[in-house]
Amino acid sequence: MKSENTNKMKITNICCIGAGYVGGPTMSVIAQKCPDIKVTVVDINENRIKAWNDPNVENIPIYEPGLTEVVKEARGRNLFFSTDVDKAIDEAEMIFISVNTPTKTYGIGKGMAADLKYIELSARQIARVATSDKIIVEKSTLPVRTAEAIKNILDNSGKGVKFQILSNPEFLAEGTAVENLLNPDRVLIGGEQTKDGRAAIEALVGIYQRWIPKERLLTTNVWSSELSKLTANAFLAQRISSINAMSELCEMTEADVEEVARAIGADSRIGSRFLKASVGFGGSCFQKDILNLVYIARSYNLHEVADYWEQVIIINNHQRSRFSKKIVQSLFNTVSGKKIAFLGWAFKKETNDTRESAAIYVADALIEEQANVVVYDPKVKGEQMYADLDYLASRDIDENRNKLIVADDPYAACKDAHAIAILTEWDEFKTYDWKRIYKEMQKPAFVFDGRNLLDKEMLTEIGFVHYAIGKS
Repeated sequence: MKSENTNKMKITNICCIGAGYVGGPTMSVIAQKCPDIKVTVVDINENRIKAWNDPNVENIPIYEPGLTEVVKEARGRNLFFSTDVDKAIDEAEMIFISVNTPTKTYGIGKGMAADLKYIELSARQIARVATSDKIIVEKSTLPVRTAEAIKNILDNSGKGVKFQILSNPEFLAEGTAVENLLNPDRVLIGGEQTKDGRAAIEALVGIYQRWIPKERLLTTNVWSSELSKLTANAFLAQRISSINAMSELCEMTEADVEEVARAIGADSRIGSRFLKASVGFGGSCFQKDILNLVYIARSYNLHEVADYWEQVIIINNHQRSRFSKKIVQSLFNTVSGKKIAFLGWAFKKETNDTRESAAIYVADALIEEQANVVVYDPKVKGEQMYADLDYLASRDIDENRNKLIVADDPYAACKDAHAIAILTEWDEFKTYDWKRIYKEMQKPAFVFDGRNLLDKEMLTEIGFVHYAIGKS
């Protein structure tokens, strides 16, 4: 990290620890837009790095529209993927930490607090390896004041190396992540409000400014940046749970949730985004970040604040549960031995990410009722589906494989099914030959549209018994 004064830092080498859904795409775009900067993405998962280095770029481990083109342009030029973590840390002037921060499954804060063990391990590895001054960038979603813990570890390396800690949370929506990176609403950078801290902030601003207008680059103190990420996800999830809560009331009162959403979304004070009723939100961030927010609030004895945000999760869980119950009740109060076809397993379209997908929990509930679930998803592999079910530990893994079958053809998945459940809003589902599907199903043939994706009138004219979220 060379500089002629403390206000101008020339970054020539970047390392990112973690090659997952944030690190891989983010670093790929930075490498594409900054060809003079060497960008190395490192991970201890050899299979993941091998996939990122696959000669056929179509086989990279993350499916995102536009990502293969970005990787193809930069990989081998100034973008590299490696398992040699120490070497990348030693050479880099700026290090992004983009490791997983799952919800704790043990000890204090179990089920709510973020598990920061991978963050701490990364910090300790940097402290052990680094022999020159570094800028450390938090890219993972973290609780407020995590930067302080990282700095305490780094400042006690005993080597006299100086570190500046920045918070640079991601605001990517899976399925549009590359577009979000290329044309973001804003980029948030938080750091210490000292001379060296502001210089570190400006170094990162200088990278993003290569392709993003400076007015979209927001700088704050590090604590505001950390909390802003949690708050953004909480607000978005809150809107989904709010419209989903109204969807149940709509079903009872013969109102139409889509008409209600259109009416309130026309109010400029509210807006139309994130008012799509569904079987519930999923993904890696919403539930984890809200639970983290709840835990932080309770740790400060802000119980009313914690209860408020926890209700967002309660409604989401309720929405998944009542969808499963609706299937059982509609199929004459039993699905034992019946074939239920799932169209979709990913938590949303245009991604192969399945974390916290509603499909996992609906499948788990139906298998508990002894249903035979057959799943088709155009991007999710079978081993991932089984891993998702196994993680819940509801039953023996062999039973999961007996009761859930993965199909590679949607028509085969639906053939002889008693019901179809739409769990992901893949556009291709709308183009299927639904007359053919109806003809090959058990009668009466049910469609449970958990994404309000299909045309109700078209399906009912064909002969389906159709259920949509928030519609009588």
